[in-house]
This record gives sequence, C-alpha cells and structure tokens, in this order.
Amino acid sequence: MHTGQPAPAIAVTGLRKSFGEQVVLDGIDLTVPRGTIFSLLGPNGAGKTTTVQILSTLLRADGGEIRVGGHDVAADPDAVRSLIGVTGQFSAVDELLTGRENLLLMADLHHRPRAERRRLADDLLDRFDLTEAADKVVSGYSGGMTRRLDLAMTLVGEPEVIFLDEPTVGLDPRSRRAVWDIIRELVSGGVTIFLTTQYLDEADELAQRVAVLEHGRIVAEGTPEQLKRLVPGGHIRLTFAESPDLAAAADLLGGVAEAEDRTLAVPTDGSVTALRAVLDRLEGARIEPEALSVHTPDLDDVFLTLTGQSVPEKESAR
Repeated sequence: MHTGQPAPAIAVTGLRKSFGEQVVLDGIDLTVPRGTIFSLLGPNGAGKTTTVQILSTLLRADGGEIRVGGHDVAADPDAVRSLIGVTGQFSAVDELLTGRENLLLMADLHHRPRAERRRLADDLLDRFDLTEAADKVVSGYSGGMTRRLDLAMTLVGEPEVIFLDEPTVGLDPRSRRAVWDIIRELVSGGVTIFLTTQYLDEADELAQRVAVLEHGRIVAEGTPEQLKRLVPGGHIRLTFAESPDLAAAADLLGGVAEAEDRTLAVPTDGSVTALRAVLDRLEGARIEPEALSVHTPDLDDVFLTLTGQSVPEKESAR
C-alpha cells in the first residue's frame, strides 16, 4: 500500500549477528527517517561497529531485514554502496598526498567527469575551510584538518546516507565543534547521518533520536529528552550562608541536606514551574539562599542507568 510517505533512510528489523558462540546482535530494530541524525550509543563490545559494518555492506547479517535507501542490503549491496558514505574513526586520507590530491583521487575513483573533478575539489576545500592548506602534504595537517578532509572525501560521491563512526575522537573542543557544524550543514541539505559515538554530549548536541545498545539489544530509544526522563535524580541544589537557614529550608522543602557545605538538594522534574514554586516558598518564609543550581539527568546518567556502566573512556588516540 502506497502511503505517500518517503521510505526511511534506514529500516532494520530483527537484525542478528553472531561470531561463533558469541551473539553480538540479538534481534535489533531501527528506523532512521531521511534527513535526520540518529546516534547509536553503547559501551565497548555492545555491537555498534558490527551494526555499522552490516548496514554499510561490509559484513553479512545472520538474520533480519535491512534496507538502506530503500534497497535490501543483502540482495542489492551495490545499490546501497552507490548511495552511502562511510567515515570511520581511522582516517582514510593518504598522508603522502596534498589535500587537493586526495580529493582528486577520490573523484577519480568515483568516476566523476574529468571536467568537473578540479571544480569539485575546489568547492569541497572551500566548504571545509581547507583552501589555504589545499596544496600542503596531509602529514602536516592538524587532527581537526585531517578529519575535515576525511569528511570532504566522503562527500565526493554525493552520498544520501553517511555513517560516522566516532567522528571526533581525539579532537580538541574547537575542532569537535567545527565538525559538528559540518554535520548539521549536511543534514540541512537532506543527508541522513548514522552516528556512533562514545561522547555522550555529542549525541545530545546533534541527534534527533538516540538508541542505547547493550549486549546486542536496544535497551532504550527516543529523543535525548525522552531518554533523560527515564532517569530519576533531577534536583535543585541550594546553598546557604548560615546553618540555621539550611535547617529551616530543609524543614520547609524536604530534600537531602549536607551540613558540611550547607547545601540542600530538593527533588525536581527540572521545569520552570517547579523552580518557581521552590523560590516562592523560600521567599514566603524569608529564607534567602546564597546560591542555586539545577541538575537534570543527562545522557551520562542515562548511560549509567541503562547499561550499568560509567561513561566509556574518551580515547585520545587510536
């Protein structure tokens, strides 16, 4: 039945994969709408990389139905390859060539018309802020420049779907944000991004939907805000100049008082209404806090709650 709705960029049902006795993916379901960013989170060994390898035709699944861009990955892998790009955590650039030469080589591999290869390279160098370094050997590039060139090379084939595996690992904060801006620009142009990352702030910042993978199963999926609401622990933290004020506030509001630093943690859902209610009650009792902060659960808390593990170590180099 034709509904008039475009097919999702990625549709996965019952995906299974084992290596010998080890079950890596145990029947996972995923749907990624076109023109969105979808992030797959999980501890090391959860099956993230295996999922990307199957979706990008590098590995065969043991079971399930997998369609990318409307094409069956198992039955028509060439059609899938023609519309995807893959940028892994290990850079695919040739460090002995210049940035321009890397792009021209990629254009050649994609059989782009000879007349447009140099124009395409120039456009991508400009778009990724690499024009000044275009004719410098890549071995002299910084980590952020190399990652931007790697992404530019992925775009030579004009992919509809891009798989980004740990795209900012090892980058400094400024370079990470530059890559984030490029990712957002790609999506605004209609590209679909499938992102795996261990930087939970990255998923929170970029993704419209997030799935948490644990022991080969999806244990939670939703928007970042929906996932955060799964986790209790939001509170307003009040600090008082004097101990009597702390005691009076604790009697009035409840919560958990810490006498040593004169703070009171009052449970909250993080809404403005809840915050205003606390402040109104304090004002009515003429109790003045010295400082106030609001803590709401973040994706780190979600990760810890759902997987039983702390946030994975951010590896600075691989």
